[in-house]
Amino acid sequence: MNRISPLGTVYGVGLGPGDPELMSVKADRLVRGARHVAFFRKAGRPGRARSIVEGMIPEDAVEFAMEYPVTTEIPFSDPRYNNMLSAFYADCTAHLRALAEAGESPVVLCEGDPFFYGSFMHLYTRLRAEVPVHVVPAITGMSAAWTATGSPVTWGDDVMSVLMATLPQDELVHRMEAADALVIMKIGRNLPRVRAALEQAGKLDRAWLVEYASMDGQTVLPLSEADERSSPYFSIIIVHGEGRRP
Repeated sequence: MNRISPLGTVYGVGLGPGDPELMSVKADRLVRGARHVAFFRKAGRPGRARSIVEGMIPEDAVEFAMEYPVTTEIPFSDPRYNNMLSAFYADCTAHLRALAEAGESPVVLCEGDPFFYGSFMHLYTRLRAEVPVHVVPAITGMSAAWTATGSPVTWGDDVMSVLMATLPQDELVHRMEAADALVIMKIGRNLPRVRAALEQAGKLDRAWLVEYASMDGQTVLPLSEADERSSPYFSIIIVHGEGRRP
């Protein structure tokens, strides 16, 4: 009589903002004990998540690089963008599901927190009804960014908004004006537009640009002093609240 193997668990492991010492104890344990490790990356790149755990993965672990078919090559509004990514996530899901059905428990490396704008959420929603999935939360990149500025981001009753730099400029201005504190993500080539929106909202003088928060090469400077360059995609702009204090 054939014995059916119990299902394994797919682990979505948040690695934090980039400094390996900011990983949780649980994340560290799962990575060091993994038999199968999956991670996202752009084709031709090592992958940010994989770089964080360099030297931690067992030598005999099987690695599965999930290479995005498209990142910024075509606009988000192009119908091909969603179609290509949907097929990509379906392929990744099938691979991880097959491992879990064979009794393996693959570890998926996730930058920051898996449920905060992370690619893993697209795998999670496809897998959760079919095999066990466990998510390990982590310190977010924005937490590392505002800590790097050396000032608390919110005070008292401050309302904080997290904005994507990819939003239309009018929408950015509207939401910037409505919030006390701001975190603006996905900067990259959108930096000049974000700067203009902050100036229009009257918050440019309080904005800080943080690049590579908690990682080698971390840079922190007032946005008003930054040149007109494009910043790395994972740069974050912080605007501190000025709320109630005792």
